[in-house]
Amino acid sequence: MAAQHVAASLGAAALFGLSAPFAKLLLSEADPLALAPLLYLGAGLGLLLGGVLRARRSGREAPLRSADGWLLAAIILVGGVAAPLLLLTGLTRLSAVVGSLLLNLEAPLTILVAVGLFGEHLDRHAAAGAALVGVGAGILAYAPGDMQADWTGVLAITLACLCWAADNNLTQRLSLRDPIAIARAKGFGAGIASLALALLAGASFPRPAVMAAGLLLGFVSYGLSVALAVWAMRSLGAARHSILFATAPFMGALAAVPMLGERFGPWEAAAGAVMAIGVIPLLIEAHEHWHAHPGTQHEHAHVHDEHHQHEHPKGWDGREPHSHAHEHAPLAHSHRHVSDVHHRHRH
Repeated sequence: MAAQHVAASLGAAALFGLSAPFAKLLLSEADPLALAPLLYLGAGLGLLLGGVLRARRSGREAPLRSADGWLLAAIILVGGVAAPLLLLTGLTRLSAVVGSLLLNLEAPLTILVAVGLFGEHLDRHAAAGAALVGVGAGILAYAPGDMQADWTGVLAITLACLCWAADNNLTQRLSLRDPIAIARAKGFGAGIASLALALLAGASFPRPAVMAAGLLLGFVSYGLSVALAVWAMRSLGAARHSILFATAPFMGALAAVPMLGERFGPWEAAAGAVMAIGVIPLLIEAHEHWHAHPGTQHEHAHVHDEHHQHEHPKGWDGREPHSHAHEHAPLAHSHRHVSDVHHRHRH
């Protein structure tokens, strides 16, 4: 793995992981209804103003289509409006350490939604890992002492992770489109919807300095983090990137100690260890078997690997990755793979 892509992946994890303790700080002066729209509006504005990022993508990604509107709306509602509001509500009742560790639930819940609703493959090792992360969340809920997590906060963050799990699976169905365009549209869509909800509910917005901090946090943890992740995945692949990105909740929990004066007690340490053990089989599973690809035609960013061997019109400058409509001929082979858009098949 190239060092710069590993650094980008770890950077994305760190930026997202830091969102929990920083949001906890902002919640001392802003209620969740007022803070949620700032986070996504900050992401949308930051990506809109990111001229350098736009230049890197120019001509290399498949654009969003009008037919994608209903799916993008569902992504915005579930992952951009409901999930952040639930997360911020949970953080008002939990410590940032507990809140950060509970975010580990997103990985197993994403897999459960993928298997149960979208027909992806899950072996017994990954299922055991998902169960261990659930056990870790239960330990946090029963932790005694000053940092005991109440069930309302635990339930709120669990539901937030479930919303993001649905978001991840819905986004997978849009993954052939420009990921930055998706992130920008989600930022503005979720920000505007959350803002309307806050205004209708009569939420009180904080002073300008706190609002500016919320916008900046949104750009960094919800905008820049996504941009780094997408760039890293183009070289590392989704699985390898996920191994590195799984460090995000632990980075957030560790940051909460010096930032907020919190500590890791024995229950929190035990929960973190169980969750870490549970995440490992979810990320290192090596899935390989003989499988067949039916013929298909679509458009997305690609390089000319084993799955993409096709002719190009005259005038192509040889630049990769690039995006254009292309056809896949039927192909049967064996190699390691995940349930991406090119590998949805029976087992």
